[in-house]
Amino acid sequence: MSNMCFLEFQYHISKLRKPSRLFSSRDRQSSGLDPAFQPDENEMKQVFDMIDKDKDGKISQEDYKDMLKVLGKDDLIKTVPKIFEVVDRKQDGFIDFKEFMEYHKKGGGVKWMDLQTAFRVFDLNHDGKICTDDIRGVLRRLGEECSQEDCQRMVRAVDIDGDGVVKMSDFMTMMTRSMKPV
Repeated sequence: MSNMCFLEFQYHISKLRKPSRLFSSRDRQSSGLDPAFQPDENEMKQVFDMIDKDKDGKISQEDYKDMLKVLGKDDLIKTVPKIFEVVDRKQDGFIDFKEFMEYHKKGGGVKWMDLQTAFRVFDLNHDGKICTDDIRGVLRRLGEECSQEDCQRMVRAVDIDGDGVVKMSDFMTMMTRSMKPV
């Protein structure tokens, strides 16, 4: 189920938006309104490698746009140059793993809202639950094949109450298990 962490990079796009006027990002962090977690480096390497389609050790704008298309986020493609302005510290047109990790570590890590958005990507029929068919559908869009049995094993591994589906609380527990609170 660690493949779900692939979505974390995409959801950090939200960090580029201006903070709410009501609360600054510092106020949100210290108030607990938007808890954050430091991403696990090994999992982030898996995320990075999935985005880096040609396995050259760097993410191009095309790699990133392809990932957005696969996730059905075509409306965000126009933001890719801005993302690269922020993340590509070397200004070489690519994001290497070091830049990738620096970006995710600064700004407070992975936000609770980012994880909720990731859940909604997997909840294909928007019923508040992720079932085996939802997982298979998303993995297919990502170009990965997964048998029904493997998807059922993934659900069972995360399903806390044994009802056969992954609810938001199950998902949050799974996603934050290997992360450290900021």
